[in-house]
Amino acid sequence: MTPDDRALVDRFLDMMAAEVGSSRHTLQAYRNDLERTAEGVGSLGTASAGDLSRLGAQWAELAPSTVARRSAALRRFFGFLVDDGLRADDPSAALPRPRLERPLPRILDTDEVQRMFEAAEDRAASGELVAVRNLALLELLYGSGLRASELVSLPRGLVRRGQPFLMVRGKGSKERLVPISSRAEAAVGKWLEIAPGGSIWLFPSGKTHLSRVRLFQIVRAMAADAGIVPERVSPHVLRHAFATHLLSGGADLRVLQSLLGHADIATTQIYTHVDSARLVELVNSRHPLATRSR
Repeated sequence: MTPDDRALVDRFLDMMAAEVGSSRHTLQAYRNDLERTAEGVGSLGTASAGDLSRLGAQWAELAPSTVARRSAALRRFFGFLVDDGLRADDPSAALPRPRLERPLPRILDTDEVQRMFEAAEDRAASGELVAVRNLALLELLYGSGLRASELVSLPRGLVRRGQPFLMVRGKGSKERLVPISSRAEAAVGKWLEIAPGGSIWLFPSGKTHLSRVRLFQIVRAMAADAGIVPERVSPHVLRHAFATHLLSGGADLRVLQSLLGHADIATTQIYTHVDSARLVELVNSRHPLATRSR
């Protein structure tokens, strides 16, 4: 990447951090995509529509999701250059636009989740430190739909007796309220009674908090304890189960969007495909025309 391009990318990322509130991971992803594109077009600042149209052939071996992500980064970058008067034209219309089919999320049914809880509760009944912690993790994952990164970085004092909500800082440092059930509150309370002191984190590990990788390992071990194939289960699968089972219970899609912290409701709508049978039944039984006779 040329020095001029690097300066433009730095200005763009400064804007994304200050005005959009993009996270450090998002900013790094933008930088990586822009740097790799610069290798193919020579200079981002002076790239023409013709230069960008050739990227389709260069990216032919990439996954459609990767091509879509890079194209989105470039469209935003060139839009910024035009808005700030750093460039007169926007050549991004020539970028590849792959068709993407969003994969359906893997989920567990309610019986499988129940088996995980029964196994975790049996172990926690012994009072063993790790088992009590793991039950608290499971209650918060499935009961509140937290992302793995949100769960492991919860501050110790965030869960208070009698407080039915948590204020969670999610993607892009955006805060949202998530519910905490009485079961989860009780499990966390038991964990705090025996948890090691001297840490600001609810789930400490060494000098910091539990890592996402370690959480992934813990959840798979808990699945194996319940007789479920470990490869089917992850923290994200439990988050999907939280969403799908709420929708099955009649939750409103907008409420679900808020609980999950989705910026775009299109992300939340994928759960309507997972639970399509229930939604068809809902229309047939609840729509005003369903009870109208000919």
